[in-house]
Amino acid sequence: MNANNESTLSERNKTLRTERRIMSIPKFDEILQSNDQTEARSASLEAIAGLVGNVYPNRFDRSAVSGAEDTITALKQFGKIADVEAKMSEIKAKLGEGQRPAPEDKEPLNEELRALGTVRIAGRLTTPTRGNFVHLTDGMSKLQVYCNKKGPLALIKNDGSNTLDEANGWALWQLLDHGDFIGVEGYLFVTNTGEVSVHVEKLQFLAKAMLPMPDKMHGIADAEIRQRQRYVDLIGSSLQVRSEPPASAGGQLAEQGSTAWEPELTTREVFERRAKVISSLRRFLEDHGYIEVETPMLTPKATGAAAKPFKTHHNALDIDLYARIAPELYLKRLVVGGFEKVYELNRNFRNEGISYKHNPEFTMLEFYCAYMDVEGMIGLCKRLLDACFRSALARSKDQGLEIVYQHKGLDLGSIECLSMHDAVGRVFRGIIPTFEERWLDDVAKLPALVDVAKEYSIRSKYLMSKTVDNKEYVISANHGEISGLELDGWKGLPDQDNRFYDDDAYGTELYVQRLAEHTGKLSSNPGVDLAEIFESVAEHQLLNPTFIVDYPKSMSPLSKASPDNPAIAERFELFINGMEIANGFSELNDPKEQYERFKDQMEQREGGDEEAMVLDEDYIRALSYGMPPAAGIGIGIDRLVMLLTDKHSIRDVILFPHMRPESEN
Repeated sequence: MNANNESTLSERNKTLRTERRIMSIPKFDEILQSNDQTEARSASLEAIAGLVGNVYPNRFDRSAVSGAEDTITALKQFGKIADVEAKMSEIKAKLGEGQRPAPEDKEPLNEELRALGTVRIAGRLTTPTRGNFVHLTDGMSKLQVYCNKKGPLALIKNDGSNTLDEANGWALWQLLDHGDFIGVEGYLFVTNTGEVSVHVEKLQFLAKAMLPMPDKMHGIADAEIRQRQRYVDLIGSSLQVRSEPPASAGGQLAEQGSTAWEPELTTREVFERRAKVISSLRRFLEDHGYIEVETPMLTPKATGAAAKPFKTHHNALDIDLYARIAPELYLKRLVVGGFEKVYELNRNFRNEGISYKHNPEFTMLEFYCAYMDVEGMIGLCKRLLDACFRSALARSKDQGLEIVYQHKGLDLGSIECLSMHDAVGRVFRGIIPTFEERWLDDVAKLPALVDVAKEYSIRSKYLMSKTVDNKEYVISANHGEISGLELDGWKGLPDQDNRFYDDDAYGTELYVQRLAEHTGKLSSNPGVDLAEIFESVAEHQLLNPTFIVDYPKSMSPLSKASPDNPAIAERFELFINGMEIANGFSELNDPKEQYERFKDQMEQREGGDEEAMVLDEDYIRALSYGMPPAAGIGIGIDRLVMLLTDKHSIRDVILFPHMRPESEN
């Protein structure tokens, strides 16, 4: 084969590959799932193009009547405009049903508004333009605009020179669809209903909504669509009509806490509150002398926590890298190097299961303080979270921190500190009346206690249901009580059985039976067994903020042992509503002991534990240069936001959570 033939064959193969690639690309109409509504909107867009020219202009300059750029929210919150609305409300309050404000009452208010000058605002149409009035939204607030068919109403052409078309303003108005973006110019006035509005004199088309908007009454009911297409969720939530207080308002849904009914946060408000949480944490730490740093997101070793990592490969360096599971060891290297107070607020990645409180990619705050121990870190954590809660909830120092979370009353200001032994003992004394806390240190009794805890965990998920405002809520009862809810009106779902609740002797009988079955069997890892018992029987019952201390050392490879008990780690975990929110400890700074702990972890890894830590030689080297006594903590931002926004699923507080691939159907 000569060179020309080879070249021709190469070009033909390249063409075939291009054709195959093009054949796999869906058509635009397939992506939009063309239907009558999209076709009508396409026809509208074509007609609008005939009037304005470019239907996707590059910019729109807003006015600054409010003192800054006039977003709709800025105008609504501007003092002079808010004052006019307040005065109009007072006038309306004195009128009888069907009466309109007298001209002599209304005109002075309109004069105040006209004195503000010309306003130019832009936003999305919240309804179709079927009449003269419609609302625009900037995603947070809505402002009414008014167009008069008789004019004056000019169309601003998108021709680069903003040429005015005095004849076709109303023609454009009639072509607009629900969801389109427009810019308007005019003056403010107050309507007979008391609503400040813009009398439009000039109208500019800015962008087309090719797809129909979500239902304004119900928003988007499908949770998967809300989470998968967050942009639609944000639109639907901003357009949705806010609900009035339900019949159940007044604290009937909460056993404790605030009795005032609060409307459900919009999607936008959820993520604005998330931003407040993050900024308040940063502000607190920086006010206390902490320096924010950035450490590697791709690491040569998956260290810093017990978790399964995501793995990738760097082609140029020809090395495997791991998406970091925690920044801990890098931050402590910085403590070695002289950063006495250091923090990082960033993403971690763990290749593990997905649940309502687990996402593969999540946000963590980690910070470290030299010369502090675990007790000091608990105190600092309390002050940090108090400041965070008050900022997010807009509560002053003299106000309480009661909240309603998923129809349960929680008091974020009521903090308890318990040892792991005490937390388990509280529950076990209700299961086995003869239980003694020293059994938790008895390697012969632990296997039987683990079995009892596992069965209790299964049976304690005794589902109950209740309908509130036409929505059915399903919860689990914890040891004979409904968590934060009253029993009245609740019913046990069929096919559930919990003999621990129905038979006082069942726990003792089960323990004796399991003890006999495990005769001669000793616990191979008492610390692991104790932690498993805690997770099974106690963790989900910790509703108000609770610091659990005195963890087994074998479960804490990076923390110092207690000087009073070498088998116990100077470690704590903070739980709220049964969820782990924070984890902290006195940092191990003895390089030889850290090496031995890593060795133990490697042995567990070789035994099949994929989440056990790997040996990090460079970290041992760093510790060998000397690290001062220090304490550190990691706080889960996503779960914190779940609590402060009353969201059950972590996916509802992450803008774009990971989900299974979208189905073809």
